[in-house]
Amino acid sequence: MKKPYYIDYPQEHVEGHAHTYQCVYCKVVTTTINGSIEGHLPSCEFRLKLERDGFEKNADSNSLPCSSSDEVD
Repeated sequence: MKKPYYIDYPQEHVEGHAHTYQCVYCKVVTTTINGSIEGHLPSCEFRLKLERDGFEKNADSNSLPCSSSDEVD
């Protein structure tokens, strides 16, 4: 199975940043994940579950635009 974006992972607020969130499991910020499976760490529980369940990585996910607009408050 394949979805255009994988954004249904649990997120938590990053302390000290007004509008920055990260994956609960691997602690990678959402702007780095950018809706792709491979944006999560290879050891991330969410990523491992998706891959086990048969979800596919986006073949062109490296070409998705990455924004650092949330990096600076």
